[in-house]
Amino acid sequence: MMYIRWESQGYFKPNFDRGSDPFVVSMPPPNVTGSLHMGHAMFVTLEDIMVRYHRMKGRPTLWLPGTDHAGIATQLVVERMLAAEGTKRTDLGREEFTKRVWEWKEKYGGTITNQIKRLGASCDWTREHFTLDAQLSRAVAEAFVRLHEKGLIYQGSYMVNWSPNLQTAVSDLEVEYSEEPGALYHIKYRVAGGSRSDFLTIATTRPETLFGDTAVAVHPEDERYSKYIGKMAIVPMTYGRHVPIISDKYVDKDFGTGVLKISPGHDHNDYLLARKLGLPILNVMNKDGTLNEVAALYSGLDRFEARKKLWSELEETGLGIKKEAHTLRVPRSQRGGEIIEPLISKQWFVTMEPLAEKALQAVKKGELTIMPERFEKIYNHWLSNIKDWCISRQLWWGHRIPVWYIVGKQPEDEYIVARSTEEALGKARTKYGKNVEIFQDPDVLDTWFSSSLWPFSTLGWPDVSAEDFNNFYPTSMLETGHDILFFWVARMVMMGIEFTGTVPFSNVYLHGLIRDSQGRKMSKSLGNVIDPLDTIKEYGTDALRFTISLGTAGQDLNLSTERLTSHKAFTNKLWNAGKFVLQNLPSQTDLSAWEAIRDFKFDKEESLSNLPLPECWVVTKLHLLIDAVTIGYDKFFFNDVGREIYDFFWADFADWYIEASKARLYQSGENSAASVAQAVLLYVFENILKLLHPFMPFVTEELWQSLPYREEALIVSAWPSTSLPKKTEQMKRFENLQALTRAIRNARAEYSVEPARRISASIIANSEVIQYISKEKEVLALLSRLDLQNTNFAESPPGDANESVHLVASEGLEAYLPLADMVDISAEVQRLSKRLAKMQTEYDGLMARLSSPNFVDKAPEDIVRGVREKAAEAEEKLTLTRNRLNFLQSTVLVSK
Repeated sequence: MMYIRWESQGYFKPNFDRGSDPFVVSMPPPNVTGSLHMGHAMFVTLEDIMVRYHRMKGRPTLWLPGTDHAGIATQLVVERMLAAEGTKRTDLGREEFTKRVWEWKEKYGGTITNQIKRLGASCDWTREHFTLDAQLSRAVAEAFVRLHEKGLIYQGSYMVNWSPNLQTAVSDLEVEYSEEPGALYHIKYRVAGGSRSDFLTIATTRPETLFGDTAVAVHPEDERYSKYIGKMAIVPMTYGRHVPIISDKYVDKDFGTGVLKISPGHDHNDYLLARKLGLPILNVMNKDGTLNEVAALYSGLDRFEARKKLWSELEETGLGIKKEAHTLRVPRSQRGGEIIEPLISKQWFVTMEPLAEKALQAVKKGELTIMPERFEKIYNHWLSNIKDWCISRQLWWGHRIPVWYIVGKQPEDEYIVARSTEEALGKARTKYGKNVEIFQDPDVLDTWFSSSLWPFSTLGWPDVSAEDFNNFYPTSMLETGHDILFFWVARMVMMGIEFTGTVPFSNVYLHGLIRDSQGRKMSKSLGNVIDPLDTIKEYGTDALRFTISLGTAGQDLNLSTERLTSHKAFTNKLWNAGKFVLQNLPSQTDLSAWEAIRDFKFDKEESLSNLPLPECWVVTKLHLLIDAVTIGYDKFFFNDVGREIYDFFWADFADWYIEASKARLYQSGENSAASVAQAVLLYVFENILKLLHPFMPFVTEELWQSLPYREEALIVSAWPSTSLPKKTEQMKRFENLQALTRAIRNARAEYSVEPARRISASIIANSEVIQYISKEKEVLALLSRLDLQNTNFAESPPGDANESVHLVASEGLEAYLPLADMVDISAEVQRLSKRLAKMQTEYDGLMARLSSPNFVDKAPEDIVRGVREKAAEAEEKLTLTRNRLNFLQSTVLVSK
């Protein structure tokens, strides 16, 4: 297998023999639980294109792979496995559970890695990392300690996204919102000290949170409620608990009833409002999603059961006014699918503002370039409005928070931050004596914390003397999906600057999502998920890579089977072109023939001048392509690069030059004509393979190694030189020959000339054009299916011009094709006469309908429009056929 050969030869490792400026990419670490999906295929393809290109350019390249321990996802997988065995993690205990997770990782964790290899990823697997391996764990502890020492890490109780089933806080990224049918509950809040008619109606989607209400708010300019501002409202079902009625412009007068219940312990916006206004915060929910003692009689009930019971009792007491259907925007856990609960929880946080300021400056100063540029605005907006980062998770799988508490002391009063248990114990003994006992914080760090250190922790940091850190940091490029620009990319920039003093990469390339052919997001519920491994089986790795690389940076790509089929055909065309080249090269034992081929040089102006017209044209086009494609690769315009190579190979090389070369290869006589065609075929084809290799590594390498005299693998061959000579005048001349060929081919098609039939032609032009066109009469005759013996070149029209089809190929270049050579004129006149009569009948029928007021006035507008369009089309065809018939009849008269 080609991939194994590449890897075993060490081609994926950085090689400093040909250059000293390394090109370094850190692979976005996929979850260790993952299985290959199209998002992985996208980043692997794009990063591999970058790496293979720079490797061929002679730069030492390092593409550093690895996987993420994926805290929540992995813990869920193993918990499900335990459930199938009839046990729970709490039955096992933390140590045994963690051991079981490691066992699972060793057994199944390599799946995603092997699948990435199938895509051709040329990364250095000898440097593969896992976010929980010893080196990265050391870096994580070091980062936490340093941030804490600078006062940037603190512990506090704040609003978080809480997952009751997983029993942990989750990041904003792990919350997905879905539109779901629900209800809006209208509840009566009486005004304390007022009459029975003094009440406020509140509309809420979560009535069970009313036990946590600490205020009722209205808009200060809402005249309906101005008389109640400053009074107290009675919270229903709370035995008369009073809360203030306040005014704030935050309230939307036009939403619902215009009255808002403030539950700061259970709503992000209410929480911020309460902190601004100094309102108390009440939590009514336990960590498992049941209501706590604040809810009195409802204590212990699940949140959704409590909702049902509460509404029933509100209706019974007359406080429940109405319940109406309402579409909800429901926050669900990306991992478990359950509804997320906003809760106040004690967590560890990182103060982000000072870190964000440096990251903003990096883009402003040009130290970091984000592609496409429009994402800079999003980056700047996020970092300018950043909130502190909740980094603790209530899980057992992950990097344990490096904080230890003193047995017998309150955790809030005394804790020790250290790099290891030994260091923590040493600090504790220094302060509390040798008999002190300590225990570690049970929480683990958010997975994104370790990921934010990825570009430098994988290269040896915090050991700044490590060889890899010195050789390869900062890295060159970070390529990933635009959806994690903030959650991962911005955090890496902040951490990189904080811990290493420099941005961790100089470029960020953001790709879009892969969608289905209709532009819909792929999902199991829609049944439109395209599996990359199935796609590889059906279309091949190269076709898949080429298809997904043609997207525009930052924009979503619609993936269709039509595109895949088209690019599979491209792969086959490339293979067949390779077979043609190989079949027409001399045997390797024919040393004199190979010497003749090697005598042709294409890097000097004079050598190009001596080439025949088709050869000079295709080599010039190749040299222009090399320049354009190299610029495209350097600017990361991969969609342009792919299309330019595709167009040149298919439209210029395969459709034109390969066909033209047959005039030399298949003619008898001297070998010099064959040698020039062989040399050009080989030169152009091997350069096409080089230019295309980063996109389609497997087929290009197979073809390359099939060519004679290959001293090294294509993957490490030198990139073609740029600024090679070009002959634009010769290009224009060959384009004239192409225009003439197309004109003759079109005439043949128009008159239905059998493909095998050779026809006569008179080519008319000035002496200069005649000179270069006639020189390639064999090529012209082959491409246009002309009778070479009866193909004449002259400066004036032939004597039988009136009996010929006259073609204008381009300005100053014409052709006359004797009609008698192309068709049996009498038979064609009969055929066209019959056809004309039939067409006239059809046209008259359409016109009759259009002249009938009954039809035009009464038929639907689109039907009438359709008939008009058909009539116009029929009239056009009638005119063409009549003209053709008149021409043929005049030719018959002339010949008589």
